[in-house]
Amino acid sequence: MPRGAPVPRSGHTLRLLEGSREFFPALIAAIESAQAEVLLETYIFDFTGSGSEVADALERAARRGVLVRVLVDDVGTGEPPEGRLTRMEFVGVQWQAFAPLGFLGLLWPGHWRRLHRKLCVVDQRTGFCGGINILDDFHDPNHGVLESPRFDFSLRVTGPLVADMHETMTRQWQRAETMGRLRQARLGGALVSWRAIGQATPLAAPAPGERTAAKAALLLRDNLRHRARIERAYLRAIGRAREEIIIANAYFVPGGRMRRALIAAARRGVRVCLLLQGRYEYFMQYYAARPVFGALLSAQVQIHEYAPSFLHAKVAVIDGHWATVGSSNLDPLSLLLAREANVVVDDREFAQALRSRLVRAMELEGKAMVAEEFALRPPLQRAKEWLALVVMRVALAVQGKKYL
Repeated sequence: MPRGAPVPRSGHTLRLLEGSREFFPALIAAIESAQAEVLLETYIFDFTGSGSEVADALERAARRGVLVRVLVDDVGTGEPPEGRLTRMEFVGVQWQAFAPLGFLGLLWPGHWRRLHRKLCVVDQRTGFCGGINILDDFHDPNHGVLESPRFDFSLRVTGPLVADMHETMTRQWQRAETMGRLRQARLGGALVSWRAIGQATPLAAPAPGERTAAKAALLLRDNLRHRARIERAYLRAIGRAREEIIIANAYFVPGGRMRRALIAAARRGVRVCLLLQGRYEYFMQYYAARPVFGALLSAQVQIHEYAPSFLHAKVAVIDGHWATVGSSNLDPLSLLLAREANVVVDDREFAQALRSRLVRAMELEGKAMVAEEFALRPPLQRAKEWLALVVMRVALAVQGKKYL
């Protein structure tokens, strides 16, 4: 791993979870078993469909005296349904919004630095990390009902890195609480004290029969101490690849270093496969990536566009043993601005399970991009790509950032 980054440690039990249909039941089961504490961070908390079931589980935990803290992003989540937040707070759920936008909204440059990570820790024993929001697989806040489920992953983990997750989530909650007090003081109001319930339990030993051989580490990205850890982990793994690189990424707008690393890997004989968003979701992310596809295709990088639904996965498998599951896209919003969290795993069994799902998606649900057809894309599409790049570069310049 890069200098200063956590080294994967052994002693972890991992379970790969695909979509909310696998993630939510595992998450709810952990919450239902909580005895002392549930910490949850998410970019989007949507109460439609199965998202409401997660909220119900949090309420039940709070009613039986468990300390429940939920930190959501103010841009991603917005206002909960009328009455729902009041009900959650009444039973003891502590709810905070990260970096409320205020009067200027996203016109203020600092408000682009969002909380995009998706983490949960229950009783300091069980953790979850991935790319899945509290959002039903078949519902999209902007596009409505989806015919096919969203394609995304999370993982359930027990072992040493759960303590790392707990520490970073506790610090983030305290910072958000402090900022909330400062905002209230500026407005001349009193901040209502959150009701603290229960005490955290110490880290428990793994249950009998659990496999504890997997090596794993938690990688964070923020705007202070951990500005480039996730990107550097990718670059180092790509640079060491000898056989195969498979990356599935929702918003793939690689900077120059990432493009060069992928092209160099393909040219030294590594099979490089990208599974990317095939359906239009957001203008900038969809079109800004496409100008670099030509160079990648020329280097024999395979690009597959996921077709059945929105692809929100942020995962990779390299040489059948290195894998990552997390919240970070390979675009400037994730790698330069947002708070992100990925788990890096060095374990062949886990990596092969993830690889099989990605290969199946590429072969059965993806459309392979053909270099000759891509070169003939119409002028209007090229114009949209140029405009998206300009918009992205201007947005980064306002933030004082360059994407190299």
